[in-house]
Amino acid sequence: MRSEIKFGLVLATTALATTAALPVVNTNVDAKKTVTVGVVGDTSRELWEDIGQRAQKKYGIKIKLKEFNDYVKPNQALADGSLDLNAFQTKIFFDDQNKKLGNKLKSIGKTVIVPMRLYSLKADKISDIKKGSTIVVPNDATNEERALNVLVQAKLIKYNKHVTDPTAKNITSNPKNLKIKEVDAGQAVSALQTADAGVINGNFAHDANLKDKDILLTQNLKKGVDPYVNLIAARKDEANKKVYKQIVKLYQTKETKNDIKKLFGNSQYAAWNLK
Repeated sequence: MRSEIKFGLVLATTALATTAALPVVNTNVDAKKTVTVGVVGDTSRELWEDIGQRAQKKYGIKIKLKEFNDYVKPNQALADGSLDLNAFQTKIFFDDQNKKLGNKLKSIGKTVIVPMRLYSLKADKISDIKKGSTIVVPNDATNEERALNVLVQAKLIKYNKHVTDPTAKNITSNPKNLKIKEVDAGQAVSALQTADAGVINGNFAHDANLKDKDILLTQNLKKGVDPYVNLIAARKDEANKKVYKQIVKLYQTKETKNDIKKLFGNSQYAAWNLK
């Protein structure tokens, strides 16, 4: 009789332990299907919300978005584990930032290409820019180099191209004695209000509703475009996760391409099939 009671208690205890363990297992599975993605700018959030709806429907993946207003914090957040993925930056910017973060991150897929443009609320064409005018450019290393290249393309300046991470200090020719004002990329649009012209990143220009009529010049992307293609990044030790590959696959679809066209017009283009 005692043996039967003892055996019954063992079974009951085992059943309770098994039942208690089930919620923990389910929670872990759910957690793996929730992916936090860092984006910059409100319109990028709108695009990713649509991708999130499709990811939930097709793969059961819940995408949580975290929006930033600068280009530095999203990589720091990814490196420290606050994000699972981010999607906002060019390859050239990513390579620079990843090096500074100890190469903890990895690119897992291409997204869009966003040309920089020279805008002015005062001048109608480049030749209208007067001597001594103030030109706004972003102050982070890779974006400032792009901005200087736009000003070279506009035939306003020349700079020493042998310098790594060139800044306004490396300008070697400035016939109009232009004042180059270096600001945070996210502040370039507001700085444009008092400046004579400015080189603005596409996402910030779009979010601020800058008009096409105010564009003096668009960055030439007909050759050497690879450094300026945007990407999705993950931590290097998690880059091969199946759930991340599913998100990249879902992003690189005709439906996303149509969304990009609808949301951004000619301010950015799908880039995963660029040669």
